[in-house]
Amino acid sequence: MTSWRICPFDDLTPREVHDIYQARVEVFVLEQECPFQDVDGADPQCWHLFTRSDAGALVAYCRIVPPGLKFTEPSIGRVLTTDAARRTGLGRVLMAEAVKRTKALWPDLAIRIGAQARLEKFYNDFGFEKASDMYMEDGIPHIEMVRP
Repeated sequence: MTSWRICPFDDLTPREVHDIYQARVEVFVLEQECPFQDVDGADPQCWHLFTRSDAGALVAYCRIVPPGLKFTEPSIGRVLTTDAARRTGLGRVLMAEAVKRTKALWPDLAIRIGAQARLEKFYNDFGFEKASDMYMEDGIPHIEMVRP
């Protein structure tokens, strides 16, 4: 059973903040070659959900964005698993946990995400439906998706 930690930004330890930013830069900036400002000012208002390997390395992460910050609805973003944790099913476990935690925080609201278009089927499996035309973000095709 995977042990998850979820907390607002102010409850993260300095080590947790470091590990989160390190994983996000590794995945989004280096692997996906998206030179963008990852530290975007939203983190202090978000909830942060993550788990670690038995060895203590952060292996899965996302942030839960409150309503009104990115979209009218709450959102799930910066969804990642590190290279060592891929093809293990952990990404699916992470997304299921993120949806569950988001609905617990805002039970009466839909969830809207900005998803990489190539992952539409992945997010369909969690009840998300396409809600926009494709658009480019950081050089990668994206779509908005909504889950009631």
